[in-house]
Amino acid sequence: MTTTTPTTTRVRPTGRRPLSPGRVLAWTAMGAIVLVTLLPFYWILRTALSTNSGLAAHASDPLPVDPTGTGFARALGLESTKDAIAQGGAGGGLKFWRYLLNSVIVSTLVTACQIFFSAMAAYAFARLRWRGRDQVFALFLAGLMVPTIFTLLPNFVLIKELGLIDNLLGIALPTMFMTPFAVFFLRQFFMNVPHEVEEAALLDGAGKVRIFFRVLLPMASAPVLTLAVLTYITSWNDYFWPLMVSYSDSSRVLTVALAIFRAQTPQTGVDWSGLMAATLIAALPMLALFGFFARRIVSTISFTGIK
Repeated sequence: MTTTTPTTTRVRPTGRRPLSPGRVLAWTAMGAIVLVTLLPFYWILRTALSTNSGLAAHASDPLPVDPTGTGFARALGLESTKDAIAQGGAGGGLKFWRYLLNSVIVSTLVTACQIFFSAMAAYAFARLRWRGRDQVFALFLAGLMVPTIFTLLPNFVLIKELGLIDNLLGIALPTMFMTPFAVFFLRQFFMNVPHEVEEAALLDGAGKVRIFFRVLLPMASAPVLTLAVLTYITSWNDYFWPLMVSYSDSSRVLTVALAIFRAQTPQTGVDWSGLMAATLIAALPMLALFGFFARRIVSTISFTGIK
């Protein structure tokens, strides 16, 4: 008599959860949000690759009209004014590299100085004990509730009295030292550092200044980098304040220079193709910067407790 041993077949879990109406709805909503977010960038690219004459005749066409790269050539200043006007553009001879350098100088100056001074202020509010510290911080934090538009006129008068109109330093000065948000952001991190770290450094003979530069500041590299990226992007995208204080190519930043493409001339109207090409070129560095540090920015903000 022979006996047969039944064999069992093991089914390996695939790791995929079955689709449910809720998951389908969630993915559909997410796809719609992504589509709505990316649609303006596609429309900018479509307009930049079109000709102005083609856009006037087929404004609603979803594809590039008479595809060409002349808009990018005008944005980079590679076309003369005569050639630009002949193609229906007004941005010929643009000093793109000069404006780009001005934007880099202003953004770097604002970021470097603001991070340095805000870190010191945050350390003083978080780790040092002095009379009225919390009251001063509350008053300082109240600056977050003051709309930026209210400070434009006083800042303009101050910059004018200092003789810094039409100067890169005049553009950077109002936000160069510190901002309430930057101090609050870094203070949140310093408050989460264990006091035992600072006490151990004090036992080793380190002073407050040395503890700040040698111990706490290296530990805050992640939030400092996050704040630096956010500050650089904000300074790069600033438009209204540079428009108020810069009047010549020597101090004009890239965002303000985009208005050149909107200049109306007897020969042509708005250079939409060149404007969209220049806008895309100006936005690409910041998109790449944020995309590269996006995960670190999100994790750092979550760690500091900012919602």
